[in-house]
Amino acid sequence: MSPIDDQPTYTELHPGSIGSTITQLKRRIEARFPGSGLSRVADELVRLAETNQEVSRQLRRPLWWLRSLIGIALTAVAAVVLWAIAQVAPVAGNGFGGFADVVQGVEAATNEVILLSLILLFLVSLETRFKRRTALRMLHRLRSIAHVVDMHQLTKDPDFALRSIAPTVASPERTLTPSELARYLDYCSELLALISKLAAVLAQHQQDSVVLSAVNDIEALTSGLSRKIWQKITILDIAETGATDRIGKDRPIRVPLPAHEDQ
Repeated sequence: MSPIDDQPTYTELHPGSIGSTITQLKRRIEARFPGSGLSRVADELVRLAETNQEVSRQLRRPLWWLRSLIGIALTAVAAVVLWAIAQVAPVAGNGFGGFADVVQGVEAATNEVILLSLILLFLVSLETRFKRRTALRMLHRLRSIAHVVDMHQLTKDPDFALRSIAPTVASPERTLTPSELARYLDYCSELLALISKLAAVLAQHQQDSVVLSAVNDIEALTSGLSRKIWQKITILDIAETGATDRIGKDRPIRVPLPAHEDQ
């Protein structure tokens, strides 16, 4: 762990602390739902958090070999400029012929400087490209596991836990009580929140607009998935507090959406 990760500051996310939280959540899921698919997803997220921590360190670490190449390119550009000046100076006062030689020398030197400058520009952007590719590869894995979490809560319908409904031959197995289902859904929401935090770690020390956009996409994805889960939890809470008796058994329970979704 780097020295920065060891310092308990409260101005940024720390991969080690997020990893510890995910490990604790995995233990909670395993204790309440031993052998479940969700516990295996949490176990995979623990390993993914360790990989994410190493990737975060790589993104913060400069690529010295690449910066050495940039230094060499800068030296080459300066050498060409000095060479051009050295070639132009002796013939600058030799009349028209000297002037023609000066023009040819300047033109040749200019072409060399332009070529070396383009190489230098490419090398300068290469470090950003390398780190961008590494970050995007990690973000793709986080996006995939977020969808896996959503698949595990997809069939967890509170309606089947609140009243007896005859299953069909194609119905998934539903054995959770309302309280167990609420806890299961809450674990799914926590997993999604931690996935979002793992993504945010990759962007907090970068200014790459492509990486920032990908992180924002994952945060929007996990927030949207979590919102659906909390609608199910709200239905279970309403039923547990007896609100179904006040609104009538024959009327469906409607969970109010945020203002921007009702419009």
